[in-house]
Amino acid sequence: MVHRGFSLIEVMIVIAIIAFFAVLALPNFMTFLAKAKRSEAHIQLRALYMLQKAYFAEHGTYTDKLQGAASLNWKPEGQVNYTYGFPGSFVLGAFGTPASALSGASVGAQAFTIAAAGDIDNDGDYDILTINEKGEITLVKDDLQ
Repeated sequence: MVHRGFSLIEVMIVIAIIAFFAVLALPNFMTFLAKAKRSEAHIQLRALYMLQKAYFAEHGTYTDKLQGAASLNWKPEGQVNYTYGFPGSFVLGAFGTPASALSGASVGAQAFTIAAAGDIDNDGDYDILTINEKGEITLVKDDLQ
């Protein structure tokens, strides 16, 4: 008698092997997704940096307002995940990070620091990045660790 196909035991062993590899790959995949979300913050902070430099060239000082009169008039394209700006002037992102997480942001006549904050892995800790007048992006608090 000729048997064709796979037995139930063979199929279950293959499924167990696939599940084992999926469990091994999941943490790396989640870290990859979180880093992709962080790239949004780098792009938006760089855009805010360029707007601050343009505002400075025109007015001789930096501003702590993102929108409205005497501001950068920054309106991000689409929905952002991180919260951006200063404690008094900010754009709330989809992660819902409060403006209090932007406490490291500040503006002076000749210097500024703009912050971005977001809870990228939903653990209650915030990922906080800043950019200064020199264009240096700093990871103040790493939510992935």
